[in-house]
Amino acid sequence: MIISPEVLTILILNGLIVIFASISLIFAIKIALYWNINATSQFQYKLEKSSYLVSTVIKYIFFLKIPLFLFFIWTLDKTSNLITGAMCAVGVINSVDIGMYLMVLKILNIYLFGIWLTIHSIDLKYEDLKYTKLKFQIYIFLYILLILEAILIAKMFIEIDIDKIVSCCGTIFTSNSSKTLGLLLNIDSKIIISIFIINYIALLYFYIKRIKYIFGILNILFLITSIVSLISFFSTYIYELPTHHCPFCLLQKDYYYIGYILYTLLFLGTLYGTLTLIKEFLKERADRDYKNSIIFNTLYFIIVISYPILYLIKNGTTL
Repeated sequence: MIISPEVLTILILNGLIVIFASISLIFAIKIALYWNINATSQFQYKLEKSSYLVSTVIKYIFFLKIPLFLFFIWTLDKTSNLITGAMCAVGVINSVDIGMYLMVLKILNIYLFGIWLTIHSIDLKYEDLKYTKLKFQIYIFLYILLILEAILIAKMFIEIDIDKIVSCCGTIFTSNSSKTLGLLLNIDSKIIISIFIINYIALLYFYIKRIKYIFGILNILFLITSIVSLISFFSTYIYELPTHHCPFCLLQKDYYYIGYILYTLLFLGTLYGTLTLIKEFLKERADRDYKNSIIFNTLYFIIVISYPILYLIKNGTTL
């Protein structure tokens, strides 16, 4: 078990989030079950007042989760100094069985809360609050994931054994590490980069054509191809080391914290892109989401592509 000011901060903040989220859940269930905007009863009036308050609480939970996620990663990176064999956050994550599942869940929750916030903002545009019932039904599902995340966070820090020797990122992110990751890193880099570039060109094409469904789906694929290509190819040029594939070391000072920039751009680009899919389903305009998505995704594309190009110009060869 690890106890430090950073870990205590994470646990306390997550505890507060759970408390406010649980209080919001009580009202959310009532609204999901009994909301009727056409009713003129005193009960409906109370639901309308509580709807605004609860929505505000949920909104600020989302706003808190983003910096808390970054602080969580930074804490793991700092904690790696206490665990034998760990050289970055991935060593801490790998020290417990639930580590990687927790990371995936945290990222998923941020995307889902972003979608919820979008539905909430659309709902406020209508006098009849046409999406109020829907957004609280969605929140009930999100609450389950939120509680699961809080449990896994506490479980992770409790189960961490600082005396246990763990594998470093150099061992984990190799072609011989595990069946899935090993298969990924053994794929010809030309194939991976080709898929990544084709995915981006397709994004540009369907951005121009304004075909929301395909554009939204391509953004989901772009998230996957970007992460895969970053781990298997682009990271080696950022590190200037052909055997270093760790996606977490990019967050360290030695590499000018470039990981924070790349992951933020990728998150914003694919989130806005996914929102075009959601808004198409709700039959709402998504012009700003289109523009934001292509801007952030293009910035990500330019930055990662520039590393192998600059390396080639500088050294006259590739890794």
